[in-house]
Amino acid sequence: MTADLVLCARDGAIAEVTLNRPEVMNALSFELRGELIDTFQNLADDVSCEIVILTGAGRAFTAGLDLKELGGETSSDHKTTDTSVTQLSDAVDSLKVPLIGAINGFAITGGFELALMCDILIASTNARFADTHARVGVVPGWGLSQRLPRIVGINRAKELSLTGNFLDAQTAYDWGLINRIVDPADLLPTARGLAQDILSTDRPTREAMLQIIDQGWHTTLAEGLEVEAIANQSHSLSHVNTEKIAARRRSILERGRSQT
Repeated sequence: MTADLVLCARDGAIAEVTLNRPEVMNALSFELRGELIDTFQNLADDVSCEIVILTGAGRAFTAGLDLKELGGETSSDHKTTDTSVTQLSDAVDSLKVPLIGAINGFAITGGFELALMCDILIASTNARFADTHARVGVVPGWGLSQRLPRIVGINRAKELSLTGNFLDAQTAYDWGLINRIVDPADLLPTARGLAQDILSTDRPTREAMLQIIDQGWHTTLAEGLEVEAIANQSHSLSHVNTEKIAARRRSILERGRSQT
């Protein structure tokens, strides 16, 4: 029996969602994305869910899209799932409750984009962030080009996106990308403790505050996301040599490990 690609555990009003493909660094296959979208949509419809924690199994949060699958090296029975580049971000937006990202390890490219969709980021000392879109020849499609500059500043965002270099947890904290750095063993306990702190506030008030904060922040972001979506669609992955992409990804990961 195939293991669940997305695990969802409940502790009262808190839902803990775990990406569960540790053997491939939680690569976002069609099937995993489909399960993640379904999980978020189900939680969005569940009025008893007040906070979501998102993390990854093993040594990665997620290394991004499954390039072997995209290149046809592995098959998928779920290729009709998540055909739109906006479906995953739409599913996150549908939550309407705080989403805490517990970044346990590598958050690369699409994984970095998923992390940026979270409202609050807690990272272990093992966390490594990288935007390798320019290295693999793919334009972002989940909002990174617009969210990252708004969080760390445009010049730092350009440095990350134009070089594809890794960002360690301490620098990510210094740049304002993450809220806290903790030891790996303390990552989930810290995220759970923060969730409990949030639960101690008045729900209607905090959800109204979350909404107006996001609305204000997205006033100009929405236009930028449209620009990115158009660029992503015109820069088709079909024109990219997937074997070269896989080789580049291996090189990128080795470089990240050497910085550990």
